[in-house]
Amino acid sequence: MTCNEINIRDPFVLVENGTYYMYGTRAAHFGNGTGGFDVYTSADLLTWSDPIPCFDSVKYGMNRGVNWAPEVHVYKGAYYMFATFTREDGLHATYVLRSSSPLGPFVPHGDRELTPAGWECLDGTLWVSEEGTPYLVFCHEHTQISDGSICTVRLSEDLKRPVGEPTLLFKASESGVAEAIPFGGGMNYVTDGPFMFTSSAGELFMIWSSFIGGKYVELNVRFAGGKLGTDFCHLDPLYTEDGGHGMIFRSGDRVWLTFHTPNASGHEHPFFLELEDKGDTLTVK
Repeated sequence: MTCNEINIRDPFVLVENGTYYMYGTRAAHFGNGTGGFDVYTSADLLTWSDPIPCFDSVKYGMNRGVNWAPEVHVYKGAYYMFATFTREDGLHATYVLRSSSPLGPFVPHGDRELTPAGWECLDGTLWVSEEGTPYLVFCHEHTQISDGSICTVRLSEDLKRPVGEPTLLFKASESGVAEAIPFGGGMNYVTDGPFMFTSSAGELFMIWSSFIGGKYVELNVRFAGGKLGTDFCHLDPLYTEDGGHGMIFRSGDRVWLTFHTPNASGHEHPFFLELEDKGDTLTVK
């Protein structure tokens, strides 16, 4: 399969032993009730395998609503998938799954969601500090608070539960570039898809998505001193042509940004752009 033949949202690529493993939201019905997730494999980012089912949300009673944005991170010798599902009370939340293989099958890890009870949340991503402390970076969704925000919370060492209270990093409106979109009779600011990336010089960046001029975009933040916290600056957008919810990965000495485009239900596919990592900046080549 080529990328144009793959209809997924929110692509995420894990690179291991010369193989690319790509996960994503099954785009049918905008990821609602889709029954889980697949993984595609490739040796060159151009030609991909047929989808290989890697998590069955029906089997674990987790197909009651959305199946969104799977990310797979290697942590302490195992593979952990962070993904968004609908709780029994109808709210969205990030959960963690575990497998011994990037191909799955993944199974629920822990007995609860990682995001705060009573919050509408999505798109949790893992970040591990230099000291080895794991954190979840996630979105508090605009559907509940109008001005979507990005927050972080420390996780237990086994990734099964949050530790302490979440910290607000920023609201979408504070970025200076994100624009509000019509929602529910009002105008909301969207935060989607945060992802953390450490540059060759040890600088810590976060990409995330929102809207500019009605188009889905990739935005960029740099944290001071390579540390996740409230000392950061918003940089110029990385991509503004109706593509977003992306992530960044290294392949040898090259750095790639992947995201879905266009942001139109039924037409989304993964797209790849090479980035230039200059240490203190990230730019599209």
